[in-house]
Amino acid sequence: MKNASFVVLLTIVLTGCKFSRSVEKDLLSGLTSSGKDLACEEVYIEVNDERTTRCKFIYGERFFVLFDNITGFTSEKGNVFPGMEISVTDITGDTLLAADDLYEGYTEGMNFSPLRLSADLMVADPIRSEGEYKLAIFIWDKKGTGTFRSDLDFEVIPNDKIEARPKGVTYSEIYLFSQGYNEVITDNIVNFEDNIFIIAEGLKGFLEENGKVFPGLQLRGTDSKGNVILSYDDLFAEYTEPGIDAQDFSSRVSANFRLTGMEFNNPLRCELKIWDKRSNASLALTTEMIVK
Repeated sequence: MKNASFVVLLTIVLTGCKFSRSVEKDLLSGLTSSGKDLACEEVYIEVNDERTTRCKFIYGERFFVLFDNITGFTSEKGNVFPGMEISVTDITGDTLLAADDLYEGYTEGMNFSPLRLSADLMVADPIRSEGEYKLAIFIWDKKGTGTFRSDLDFEVIPNDKIEARPKGVTYSEIYLFSQGYNEVITDNIVNFEDNIFIIAEGLKGFLEENGKVFPGLQLRGTDSKGNVILSYDDLFAEYTEPGIDAQDFSSRVSANFRLTGMEFNNPLRCELKIWDKRSNASLALTTEMIVK
């Protein structure tokens, strides 16, 4: 059965004065929009330059909400002056992120035709996976009274391409990170020459002694033909005796690597193990990446 994007549209217009309201809802994504004296031809979501109707996003993923052909702004010398504020709240109503005006730099206004506005959000700290959130986008006319608002309830999920096997420990996030692009990797596609991090945050359950923990960190990587690409028995060997500050360790643990100048057979299978040298606690991670 084919999926279809259904939109409910309700418009109320009172003649004799400039007063109009519109309400729109995408029944697949749950994206709702309403306007007073401002109207929008279409409001939709994009991820990686592709339209989507999903409302679940991978931790670290970035999505855009686009407002195509938004009209109704008061014009001065051919320019219009939109404002846009966004906020993200959790299920308790606490505000996690807020931006007062994404277009405050357009002091001379805009004269694009048709006018397209957009807002984007990367679902990362302080947003967490396994959480439910609300994105609110408010647009207003700085030279008039028109307003337009869109709301989206969304969920954040962990990267299911990373298999985690905790033993006596808990964690808050596990993800891949590209230093070259300065963003979380959600599709497990990485580049040669890039510095790739495998990161675990909020790791708890290691035995503490005087505010210190004593972890080991093993990293192994093989290609599809079984060739050993990465092999490090204990990247934390130097901390066996002095240990690591427990709070720093819990905040973030990572191993990183860079592939350069070698023949390679995709995919790269990486295995990371973090273990406690004072107890049986451990966290093992396995993931496969396509290297380009």
